[in-house]
Amino acid sequence: MPQGLPNRIRDAFTFQAVIAGIILIVCVMASALLGREVLTRQWLQAEADAYWLARGTDVAYPPPFSVNMQGYFVSDTDAALDAVVGGDRAIASLVWFKDAPPGFSSRRDTEGMLLVDRRPGGTLYLAASLSAFDRMLALIAGVLALMSLATIFAVSWMTYRTSKRMVLPIHRLADQVGRWDPAGDEEGLPEPIETRADSGREAYALSSALHGLGERIAAFVRREREFTRDASHELRTPLTVIRVASDMIAADPSTPPHQQRPLQRIRRATQDMESIIDALLVLARERGVVPQSEVFEVVDVVEEEVDKVRALFEAKQVALQVEIRARPRLDAPPRVLGVMLGHLLRNAWAFTEKGQVDVVVDSDRIIVRDTGIGMSDEVLRRVYDPFFRADPFGQPGKGIGLSIVRRLGTRFGWPVALESTPGEGTTVTLALQPRED
Repeated sequence: MPQGLPNRIRDAFTFQAVIAGIILIVCVMASALLGREVLTRQWLQAEADAYWLARGTDVAYPPPFSVNMQGYFVSDTDAALDAVVGGDRAIASLVWFKDAPPGFSSRRDTEGMLLVDRRPGGTLYLAASLSAFDRMLALIAGVLALMSLATIFAVSWMTYRTSKRMVLPIHRLADQVGRWDPAGDEEGLPEPIETRADSGREAYALSSALHGLGERIAAFVRREREFTRDASHELRTPLTVIRVASDMIAADPSTPPHQQRPLQRIRRATQDMESIIDALLVLARERGVVPQSEVFEVVDVVEEEVDKVRALFEAKQVALQVEIRARPRLDAPPRVLGVMLGHLLRNAWAFTEKGQVDVVVDSDRIIVRDTGIGMSDEVLRRVYDPFFRADPFGQPGKGIGLSIVRRLGTRFGWPVALESTPGEGTTVTLALQPRED
């Protein structure tokens, strides 16, 4: 199962880590720039105070001069700063000092700061270069960026591992529930849904809830099977009595001719009910407990079922033809195939008023084709629903024949396909798995 939730949790934490890293870098840079300004002013002011203190004892004390600071002093007796800097090219570019106001000032193009400190006796010019500080600031920013990337990677990896470990029990539960089939074993119970000791209370609670739900569903399926099996057995006895009694009445020479037709209807209804009961008994059995299988000729079953319904077609004056293209053999319960074919033939008879019904036996399929009323696309979408009937008042039947056929086909691996055109007829294909001799 795709690990979608851990990925989404990881992405969410990664996004938070990226935002936090960006905010951290911006805050540090802003603090560094502000600290750069404050520290430089304190530095220049401290140098200026130290110079004035030294000049109080030594008038010839030189102003500070180093790689990152240049100092110039102009006494009140000097004409201007030009007299001090003269034509020295090394400091000629700094003559912008002379127009600077007293106090601190800076120029972006020089990457420096100037302090003009005027006191009795003269004016002190201190120019500080901040290029080294800026390089150190860029280095700090780079280190912070690398640390942020490393932190983001570590957070993402740890979050993904943690979330995967947290979500994995839920995925395992989903897989186990997905594999569970309520009718897949004799009891219909799901396999025990296990969780690891470190899965957490949530996973354990979900496991318990799912297992309880599985037990309730299994109990419901078991009750349904038992009811269907018991009801089918109970119905079989009265149906047998009805069938035997109707056969005896029909065979009695003293039975008036006008009563033969109702007797035929009773016998047909009894046969239909017996066929439905046979199907329900097969479906009610537990999986793995199937009717007795044997190797049989498909054509024999087809001919037997066709003989059972031929009288119905003759009374309706609808032709029933059998075309044998091959003689496949199956290793399966022959009664199941007979029940399925019987329902298909009765459906074809019920919805065909004129024309014919063809039964084709091929090497790997049985085809039942009629020229009846056909079905629209909407009806085809619902035709397998139990008790659904396209024309509830026009045709006999309860609307469960095709549902039973499909369930039996699914149970025994004989899929059913339907093709139909309104007004032209319906073709039902029953795919088989013939035995290879």
